[in-house]
Amino acid sequence: MEEIQQLIDNRKYFVLHAPRQTGKTSFLLALMNHLNNQGKYRSLYINVEAAQAARGNVQKGIQAILNTLARNAIFYLNDSFLKDNWKKILNESGEFDALTETLTQLCLHDENKKPVVLFIDEIDALVGDTLISVLRQLRSGYTNRPIRFPQSIILCGVRDVRDYRIHSDTEKSIITGGSAFNIKSASLRLGNFTPDEIKELYRQHSDETGQRFNEDIFPLVWDLTEGQPWLVNALGYEVCFKMKEGRDRSKNIDTEIIEQAKENLILRRETHLDQLTDKLKEDRVKRVMIPILSGSEDIDKIPEDDIDYVSDLGLIKRKPQMSIANRIYREIIPRQLTYSVQEQILQESSWYIMDDGRLDMDKLLTAFQEFFRKNFEHWVNGFDYEEAGPQLLLQAFLQRIVNGGGRVEREYGLGRQRTDLLVIWPFKNGVQHAVIEIKLKYDSLEKTIEKGLEQTHDYMDKCGTSEGYLLVINRSPKTSWKQKIFKRKKIFKGTKIIVFGM
Repeated sequence: MEEIQQLIDNRKYFVLHAPRQTGKTSFLLALMNHLNNQGKYRSLYINVEAAQAARGNVQKGIQAILNTLARNAIFYLNDSFLKDNWKKILNESGEFDALTETLTQLCLHDENKKPVVLFIDEIDALVGDTLISVLRQLRSGYTNRPIRFPQSIILCGVRDVRDYRIHSDTEKSIITGGSAFNIKSASLRLGNFTPDEIKELYRQHSDETGQRFNEDIFPLVWDLTEGQPWLVNALGYEVCFKMKEGRDRSKNIDTEIIEQAKENLILRRETHLDQLTDKLKEDRVKRVMIPILSGSEDIDKIPEDDIDYVSDLGLIKRKPQMSIANRIYREIIPRQLTYSVQEQILQESSWYIMDDGRLDMDKLLTAFQEFFRKNFEHWVNGFDYEEAGPQLLLQAFLQRIVNGGGRVEREYGLGRQRTDLLVIWPFKNGVQHAVIEIKLKYDSLEKTIEKGLEQTHDYMDKCGTSEGYLLVINRSPKTSWKQKIFKRKKIFKGTKIIVFGM
């Protein structure tokens, strides 16, 4: 807030960006009210998404924006000047200068001469020549601030304006956002909640209702969300208002309820999660996500612009290594990519449940080994994410089986050369934890197994389990299935690990 206040006071134009549904609009509205209450500025918020339908039609796009400006000036500033004049300005100035002139008149007509601060939300919803015209008209009035043009303008959207690649129908070329709006002095990213802010948010509920959260839920909420605002709020709302177990205010919220709430959000394919997975179809997203899902070491081959784009969408985090942004996204992404496959897999969890209620993982993975052999070419080569096909096919197979009562946790990231899966299965005497390590064969088979055993052992140690399995995938078309398929029992550092080849 201090940085933003300083930028406004210093008459700067800047960008505020963050992934969808992270609270950008709520923040801008709160900031507008804060500035107006200070009395130093006239602050105005507009959302230009209505102009998206105009696409490259600048006349219709500017008309929609001016109409929104006029309506919001009445609503937020009690100022009807634009309502009475914007149509006249558009007719006299034309669509390529009307926005500049309208903002000039808005600043000049105020008898108190307070500088105007303008927030433009959903700027990247605009398309083609409409977006180019808006950026250029804002740029053209820049030198007249703060008397005859807004002192500060904040553009808000999912991506930084520098990343815009705008196709101009009139100029028959690609215009970059950075060149059309080269007056930008800063680019700020609205961050996620911190662990302390998650606690503060949830404890507001406790203060209002008396319902308490057990202390151990907070590390779990952080692990599931990494502070992504929509996820933090959605989990809290699911637990406290939608789930029967949580609506009883006399009962504390525990980790079991949080885990079930997470599962509910994923299975219901909430709007935010549905929009998220729709992005996975974009080529720019695929070029980043496929190496992450497959654990590729080819980091240098990913275009930096694509990494910036996917990061701005909130799909990945860069530190400590490039990986999917949070645990919920790590679970929803492979599920969505393999949803149709899961529906076609004829497997039942009851086939693999032993007398004590545990899953017979040896039997299950032997069945997958045969399934993989029969279906590899048909399904893996048909995946939209073909390069990560083996990993996705196993996850689809497992998900089909554990949906009846357990869950699968996933870890993967660039440069890992492996995918870590943890199958969690409750049974009558406790909870079963089984580690499955997926490793693609790059070196000789023995070297791959040797390295895979060490990685599997390390993950087993991290998860606190003695049950581990290593799957070695050989994608070479020159190797026969007879050579690929094997099963070996290995002892590594005193721990038994079963190795399946396929």
